[in-house]
Amino acid sequence: MSCSDTAVPAPAAVRKPTPGLGRGGGSPRRGWRALLAALLAIATLAAGCGFKLRGQETYPFDTISVPGVSPLAVELKRTIAASSERTQVIPNTTDAEAVVSIVAEQQEKVILSLNTQGQVVEYQLRYRVVFSVSGQKGVNYVVPTSIVLTRDITFNNQVLAKESEEAQLYREMRSDMVQQIVRRLAAAKPIKPDID
Repeated sequence: MSCSDTAVPAPAAVRKPTPGLGRGGGSPRRGWRALLAALLAIATLAAGCGFKLRGQETYPFDTISVPGVSPLAVELKRTIAASSERTQVIPNTTDAEAVVSIVAEQQEKVILSLNTQGQVVEYQLRYRVVFSVSGQKGVNYVVPTSIVLTRDITFNNQVLAKESEEAQLYREMRSDMVQQIVRRLAAAKPIKPDID
């Protein structure tokens, strides 16, 4: 392209009007108003369907305790505290209206596939947690429940890189596990003991 072919913007006085703007085409303000009205309508419909922003939960108890100092327990405490203005996380299990018990927590690596030389090509990481939520006076909120999360990971000779990737996947699974437990806590209802 020569210098004579270079596109030079036209002076402001002789620029052609943009279609849809100015006279007869509607103003930019009118377009913004229509967009805001549409977004407001979507938000209203979503609220009518029971939609809530992630992180805002309503639990069926005012106080909860999550005993333990494992990474799962610590993250669960932090998430519950941040997700509700009404429910408080307290350390004393005897004073708590609900107590989350982590019955079992297990990480497992299973071979998924081998190559023609019999070497591992792909693993599956499994993260299993069994938990329950008990209340006072024999009331339970969640009976012992098992949740299993899985992630597939390919294998190669870069051992350190793969170990780092595996640790990162387990951390992500733990965060996913916390979200699943929190959703079950929010949906829980008191289960009163059967009295014969």
